[in-house]
Amino acid sequence: MKWMHPNNNDVIHAEMDVRVGGRFRIIMRTPEGEEHDVSGVFQEVVPDEKLVYTWAWRSTPERESLVTFMLHGEHGGERTLLTLKHEQFADEAARDDHEGGWNHVLDELSRQFA
Repeated sequence: MKWMHPNNNDVIHAEMDVRVGGRFRIIMRTPEGEEHDVSGVFQEVVPDEKLVYTWAWRSTPERESLVTFMLHGEHGGERTLLTLKHEQFADEAARDDHEGGWNHVLDELSRQFA
């Protein structure tokens, strides 16, 4: 909840059962007050290395995509490289919208560790 703020949205609810088959749900509120609800199921969980989960907005559940976070320790554990891949979008517009949101989220995550 500290860094998941795409496009200046606030996370107002988050729940996660981080295990294969476990579910997550995040509700975000825009600065204008509109709420967005996303959820999914964890497909792969490798502690300190990898998370793979489905991603679907409540408003368009049929447009499920796939998110992969990978962590790689560097320089003897002094740094960690995070690789994010979000794929299987319904169309290019959805891909582009998510790219902007994820870039904002990753910038905020970086600020948390600065």
